[in-house]
Amino acid sequence: MKHKIYNYLAGFFSLAIITTSCVNDEDLIQVDPNNNAVDSFWKTDSDALQGVNAAYGSLLTDGTYMRSTPLLLDLKGDDCRSNSPWPAMANVGKFNSNVSDAAIYGWAFETYYQGIFRANQVLTNVPSIDFTDAALKNRILGQAYFLRGLYLFHAVNMFKNVPVPTQLAAIYPQKTEAEGWAQVISDFKMAAELLPKSYTEVSGLDAGEKGRATKGAALGYLGKAYLFTKDFTNARDTFKEVIDLGVYSLVSNYRDNFTETNENNSESLFEVQFSREAGGVDLGWGGAPASGWGKTSARAITYGPRDFGFTDVQPTRALFDEFHQELTLSGAIDPRLDATMFYNKPGGMQLYGQDFATKYASNSGDLNDLFCRKYQNSDGQKVNEFDWRSGINERLLRYADILLMYAECLNETGNTAGAYTYIQMVRDRVNLPVLSVVKPNMTKEQMREQIGHERFLEFPLEGHRFDDIRRWGWLQDPVKLVWLKARDAEFNSYAAGREFFPIPQLERDNNPGTIQNDSY
Repeated sequence: MKHKIYNYLAGFFSLAIITTSCVNDEDLIQVDPNNNAVDSFWKTDSDALQGVNAAYGSLLTDGTYMRSTPLLLDLKGDDCRSNSPWPAMANVGKFNSNVSDAAIYGWAFETYYQGIFRANQVLTNVPSIDFTDAALKNRILGQAYFLRGLYLFHAVNMFKNVPVPTQLAAIYPQKTEAEGWAQVISDFKMAAELLPKSYTEVSGLDAGEKGRATKGAALGYLGKAYLFTKDFTNARDTFKEVIDLGVYSLVSNYRDNFTETNENNSESLFEVQFSREAGGVDLGWGGAPASGWGKTSARAITYGPRDFGFTDVQPTRALFDEFHQELTLSGAIDPRLDATMFYNKPGGMQLYGQDFATKYASNSGDLNDLFCRKYQNSDGQKVNEFDWRSGINERLLRYADILLMYAECLNETGNTAGAYTYIQMVRDRVNLPVLSVVKPNMTKEQMREQIGHERFLEFPLEGHRFDDIRRWGWLQDPVKLVWLKARDAEFNSYAAGREFFPIPQLERDNNPGTIQNDSY
């Protein structure tokens, strides 16, 4: 059995989270802490573990990583585009999300706060539980801090001025962006203090379970929160802590980060656990969990190539072209290109057991088009994605990201020469030339541009590109904005303030005094 499944009971069975292990069916029945049975809950260490499992469950539904959150993170970048017939999806990349239609962005907002509420239940109730294992108690609290920080990270990053709930209450006032980031940082600090490096060396109910938050994951996101708020010194020192843990390393095969092969590998700091084997076959669209829900992702069908999925998301030609700017030491094209997209490759390319050129020979548009390959079940496991059920884990934070963010911080804090070492670690995996040889003695400004290029090719279709564009100030730089428009026509409809999504109208109705984001 690939993953451990925690079921909790609310008059019906439903799934909360998947983590790695093997269990018997009778072990899967748990009590839902989110119903009227709460008075009899929060009594034991087992209750506490089930409670934090429920907080993980909010990562698995449509508002988060089943589908909506990857779309919201990806579509505004210049690495992908959307010709979706669904306006709510197509408008994301066009910076034109509709205040009167909160589909996708509103579902995400709602689910982030569901996750925060569940984490707050743990943080409110678990301290008073008398544990037989104090270390387990700390790990559970650490996971709750991490998950609250992660959901709030997304909320602040995408919606700017949002509520910052730290207690169980009916209404939470809107806070400033700075207040939101301060709480995110506080939560990840607490998580880093309480969490273990891994669960392989702990004893207790969670022993050996993969998929749970670790010290490395908390430190990685803490560093990222510092970086996003331009605190480069603290970000640098925090990323160095991750490196010095000695836990993480790059996997040799770049593509292993986006398939079911080698999940939870040495490069992964945190990933959302999906599985075709866990639970039922129904889709988790949101709301109260049901017994038939599976724990699968709809990302593959949404991003899938023509005739194998909906093709709602596609790579840009700018991304394809940039992969050709620098050859490997052996004179080959950067191998990350083939791991990232399907295209009419000279010599042939297979997708879902078919030859690309043969499959699309009758349609010149498709034959010359680009399709997503990351996170697709295209290596022979499935004939297409139309069952909506992908079991590929979503990798939220990779060690390659830590290395490149650390290099960025070194550059920003006056150690441009030191940045070369950590950039080269990422380049070495794909056999690219030694950067200090081909581009020696770069200035701080030149290194910034180089890091932008390195990140563009390492992380396309992983939800990082637009975050980079926004935090680097490119949208406010007239020269950079013209450059982005030339690469991706969707930037032509960008207006100041539209780098954030609108606050959903339902939130404004339920939370009087909430101020809408600029330009909406």
